[in-house]
Amino acid sequence: MAKIFSVHPDNPQIRRIEEIKSALLSGAVMLYPTDTVYAIGCDLNAKSAVERVRQIKQLANDKPLTFLSPSLSNVATYAFVSDTGYRIMKRLIPGPYTFLLPATKLVPRLVQSPKRKTTGIRVPNHTMCLELLAALGNPIISTSAHLPSDEADNGMIPIVPETILSRVELFDRLDKLVDIIVDTGQEPTYEVSTILDMTGDEAVMIRRGLGWEAAAAWV
Repeated sequence: MAKIFSVHPDNPQIRRIEEIKSALLSGAVMLYPTDTVYAIGCDLNAKSAVERVRQIKQLANDKPLTFLSPSLSNVATYAFVSDTGYRIMKRLIPGPYTFLLPATKLVPRLVQSPKRKTTGIRVPNHTMCLELLAALGNPIISTSAHLPSDEADNGMIPIVPETILSRVELFDRLDKLVDIIVDTGQEPTYEVSTILDMTGDEAVMIRRGLGWEAAAAWV
């Protein structure tokens, strides 16, 4: 059974953030809110936790994982950003955007796309996430909390993106799969991030999600 941490959405309690940080550094997997969907995540550098996230989502190792970063300068530590990419990202972050970028050696192989050597990075416009990132000092894995099947019901009931679950229902479904649940009192949304592929000479929008109209002005 997961431990629930109640955190104020606008003014996260320092003590709570420190407790969550300690859990993540110890290899915990968490369910937490972002500025798009609720996500399953862990410390980027906790290999066993990353492997558990993949197991929970039933993701093959050739499927890259997105992670959250606190700032554009931090993104440049984990990915190669072109001048054009930098200008676009500076206009859009923080916000509901996932940027596909060539990964540096600091991105674990278990996280990046093995063939393309790319990674997906977001800088969220979410106070709790940013406070936690600052405290942790490492990026945080962020993959949608949608599951391929309802593990609590022996995998018989599919969970599809169109299924609208309340916060309590979502917590109940993932209670036995994660170690901690971050509860800001915010109900889950099911609007995904906009994805921009920035691995080439020009940025290409490959998924329209939240904020895509603003991104279209720069792509």
